[in-house]
Amino acid sequence: MALKYSITLSSFKNIESLEQTLERLLQQGYDAIEMFGEPDKVDLKSLQQIFNSFNIPVCGITGMWGSISTEGWKRHFLSSEPSFVESSQKYVEQCVKMCQSLGGEKLNICLFADDNLVPLDRNHTILSDDKKAPVLEKVIPILSRLSNFADDHGIQLLLEPLNRYSTPYCTTAKDAVAIANQIKQDNFGVLLDTFHMNIEEDSFEYAISDSDGLIQHTHFADNNRKMPGYGHIDFQSIIKSLSLIGYNQYVSFEPNLSYEDYRIVTKSGLDFIKSIENNLI
Repeated sequence: MALKYSITLSSFKNIESLEQTLERLLQQGYDAIEMFGEPDKVDLKSLQQIFNSFNIPVCGITGMWGSISTEGWKRHFLSSEPSFVESSQKYVEQCVKMCQSLGGEKLNICLFADDNLVPLDRNHTILSDDKKAPVLEKVIPILSRLSNFADDHGIQLLLEPLNRYSTPYCTTAKDAVAIANQIKQDNFGVLLDTFHMNIEEDSFEYAISDSDGLIQHTHFADNNRKMPGYGHIDFQSIIKSLSLIGYNQYVSFEPNLSYEDYRIVTKSGLDFIKSIENNLI
């Protein structure tokens, strides 16, 4: 097993300068970074120069979906409002171009829904497959077209299931795999996030094994959204399961960081996961 390690730059927004972050991450042993997807809010030429000056690769783009972005309210693929669906498609196309220009390879898509499509008891309801299917089938042709667009730019589109507190329609690896199997395109795969998996999956092991052949990227955060090792998720079982399917892509950390201790936890969390990987060898 030979994992590669990156971390999402969205975790460092408003903490320090980009140059300070990159310098420290390289010293700590990260192999790459994952840029956040706000194409209209960054100077791509300047970013390219900074990344090149530090000689650090960009593994991909983290889509800024939902409440993590001021524009997230209109990034809804599951919407009865055509302008929201169109806005979501345009956003993905912009992120694809951004990813290509930065030398990245991966972009995640999340299927947020309008409030009128979400059950009133959205915090607790688990929808059955027959209730998900009519809503999800409408987005299949859109994702297929976007997958073709991404393929033309050398980018993989990865569907990331979220927990039910974000959306009830694509919440498990099973949901994401079912959609990917309908699209049937080589550059369309699955991204699994341990924070969401901890809420929705019956088993980390089964979710990973069921995604074999489609999982192309992972986001790691503990159950409390901190770096691994600062909560109760069993990362040993996750690393072992990834090893069993021959996973050799990126583990990309996506934590919430506090100004007080971020310098310490980004190093200790990385070392924690590396130690688990090394013990499997």
